[in-house]
Amino acid sequence: MKKILLTVLVLAAIIICFNGCGQSGESGYDEEGNLYGRISISGAWAMYPLTVRWAEEFRKEHPKVRIDISAGGAGKGMADVLGNMVDIAMVSREITKVETDRGAWYLGVAKDAVLPTYNKANPFADAIRTQGFTREQFQEIFLTADKKHWESFLGIPGNTTISLYTRSDACGAAEIWAKYLGKNQEDLHGIGVFGDPGIAEVVKNDRLGMGYNNIAFAFDINSRQLFPGLGIIPIDVNGNGKIDPEEDFYDDLDQLMTAIAEGRYPSPPARELYFVSNGIPENVAAAEFLRWIVTKGQQFVVEAGYVVLSEEALAIQQKKLEQTISEN
Repeated sequence: MKKILLTVLVLAAIIICFNGCGQSGESGYDEEGNLYGRISISGAWAMYPLTVRWAEEFRKEHPKVRIDISAGGAGKGMADVLGNMVDIAMVSREITKVETDRGAWYLGVAKDAVLPTYNKANPFADAIRTQGFTREQFQEIFLTADKKHWESFLGIPGNTTISLYTRSDACGAAEIWAKYLGKNQEDLHGIGVFGDPGIAEVVKNDRLGMGYNNIAFAFDINSRQLFPGLGIIPIDVNGNGKIDPEEDFYDDLDQLMTAIAEGRYPSPPARELYFVSNGIPENVAAAEFLRWIVTKGQQFVVEAGYVVLSEEALAIQQKKLEQTISEN
């Protein structure tokens, strides 16, 4: 069944430039030992807020480095980097063998998760919060073409139709959510909406809406609370028909991040986030940015609303980067 495409008034890509935009040029260290150059980055909405924060902090130490960041989906980022349009891609899903065969070199930098969302004004909000939905229920909702009703999943009479939304762009969020359900992005049903901001907006404006979002587009990182109008559908992991205390961690960002780090939120839809280059990074400024991210830059991960890699996983990424750069 073809997805219905919904035009949403969001930008096709968000672009932030730090001291100029454009193609990457020469980079290195000047006579005074200052790092200079330009880094271009494209890709996943999920990684956009964290990458912007990293760029801001990195440039405090290296003001002669220019950084251009655009969000348009993990698929666009991968296409851009393998097509030599950018230095680094932000990719919020696993890297495939096809991509590594084409030259994709990747580095794990943080973790986050995809969250099933609903409108807080939903007439069944209390039941949703106390009962949650199981993986099997989400499979029935997102993977079958039949019209679904909220009541049939909450054990109450009625036939109120779920307004189901999915992503229209090739993205890590949809791929990871589909992987959790045992399928691929193209198997997901629903009204197609472009981008993380788009799908959050339509769910917030449809009291019967259901979708999915990356953490950064569900929670306000300053207040650490959910954005007004948006709710998270709790996952009934043990399938006992209720949300137990150990499954109840969705109203506060820090509680959610702790649950992800402890493995209480399923993986997928929790996942690792990657920076990807086309082969060994040759742009000196880009290589230094990556080195900074897996060392000093990790201090900003939690503050930005993401989950740090385990010490063991981080050490592996640091070693991989150093070995790659030394070989270059």
